[in-house]
Amino acid sequence: MAVVAATALATPLLLGAAPNHGHGHGPGHSKGASKEAVKLSRELVKNASARDAYRHLQQFQAIADSADGHRAAGSLGHDASAAYVYRQLQRSGYQVSYQTFRFPYTETLAEKLAVVSPTPRDVTIKAMTYTPSTRVGGLTAGLVHVPVDDTSGCEASDYASANFTGKIALIKRGGCPFADKQAAAAEAGAAGAVIYNNTEGLLSGTLGEAGAGRIPTGGISQEEGEQLAADLAAGEVTVSFEVRQLQEERTTRNVIAETRGGKAANTVVLGAHLDSVTEGPGINDNGSGSAGLLEVAQELAKSKSKPANKVRFAWWSAEENGLLGSEAYVAGLSEKQRQQIKLYLNFDMIASPNGVQFVYDGDNSDGVGAGPGPEGSAQLERDINKFLDSKGKKHEGTDFTGRSDYGPFIEVGIPSGGTFTGAEGIKTAAQARTYGGQADVAYDPCYHAACDDLSNISMRHFDVNIDVIANAVGTYAHDLRSLTRPVKPVQSTGTPGSGGGLHDGHGHEVTE
Repeated sequence: MAVVAATALATPLLLGAAPNHGHGHGPGHSKGASKEAVKLSRELVKNASARDAYRHLQQFQAIADSADGHRAAGSLGHDASAAYVYRQLQRSGYQVSYQTFRFPYTETLAEKLAVVSPTPRDVTIKAMTYTPSTRVGGLTAGLVHVPVDDTSGCEASDYASANFTGKIALIKRGGCPFADKQAAAAEAGAAGAVIYNNTEGLLSGTLGEAGAGRIPTGGISQEEGEQLAADLAAGEVTVSFEVRQLQEERTTRNVIAETRGGKAANTVVLGAHLDSVTEGPGINDNGSGSAGLLEVAQELAKSKSKPANKVRFAWWSAEENGLLGSEAYVAGLSEKQRQQIKLYLNFDMIASPNGVQFVYDGDNSDGVGAGPGPEGSAQLERDINKFLDSKGKKHEGTDFTGRSDYGPFIEVGIPSGGTFTGAEGIKTAAQARTYGGQADVAYDPCYHAACDDLSNISMRHFDVNIDVIANAVGTYAHDLRSLTRPVKPVQSTGTPGSGGGLHDGHGHEVTE
């Protein structure tokens, strides 16, 4: 697989160059386009299937199995995944290209935390992205709890009440970026930082960027953090702490495919990230979105329809490193090219085994977290909801948290939307009653873990979301008029599925 990836033909990024005539003109807005859109969307929904897309998941699993168990950006596993997608699209007749870029690759080599005294026990810890490393074997030192307030560990004054020199600082999450917490701890003389969550679940975080790390830093769960704090309240605690991470600049690439015809001034873009984390094969995250998108692209190529609008599909790399692939793509667009893109739809984790059908909240009707997306995002949400309603499928909103590849598109004003079935968030009892599955369990219990393999897929959710992709492609390939139709105000009762805080990629939290 790696040989194929290394020798696959790289071609320049293909971008439409036709003039932008705006939303009110062109083939995407004629009355005849509506009939073509209905016809094509029905055909694609009928023909695109989770069963066929599952074959792509099997290929991604086989690639990961042959490449150190993962498909992370900058690895042989990702190179082979990109080459596989490239070949499939090329055979289907698309204009296909690679977009190559350099990025800071990280791979965790060790992440261990154990109480040495008074009562020995192991504590599960997650190395933060861009953390400095301890020496091999780690260090043994006293643990010191930073006083808890709304901004624990964010200011120098938080460290004035104790001697942190050579110690490990135990810090509660909240109030400022993790990078600020570990930097303040370093200024106080701490040899390492352990940040514990302020909500359920293990804390998977990042220091934001290469070079931001001052001392070895890891995240632990709220439960473990509170237990350590209670132990410290009763007396001294000594821990063994080892965090080591490989960090080096590497090259990776997005895969971009577009229809040979269609008006470039009305370009429709749909994307999914292809890379996994280094901890596992990433079959739900995000083999599912990648496979679903590939399946629909292949069915579009098989159809006899000639899209009036340019349809562009993208498989992003280095999403798990901070949306770097989609950021590189958007940054490379000229103002004219950005204006030609009429919408972006994102599909990330669409087959979570304990999932919920989330639709990105384009109009901010949920009133949670970020505000509405750029003008047109409300219409994209409405169109997806309307399709799901027509199929009798329950759904609810989820916030634009910036955790996935819609982020760079929103930043430059491109209408955005898409679907998601949940990551490390916990399913509520109400959601379990609506969608089935288990309450008080993560939407994806194998999120960012080695068990995110072929057994970690809900074929039911997979099929529903592939239908969403198929309907969107069929509709917007011919008709963009819905983007200018007013949205009737709706107050949703949905709950956000992504969790709060700022992120550099879904699941890689940087702050409160």
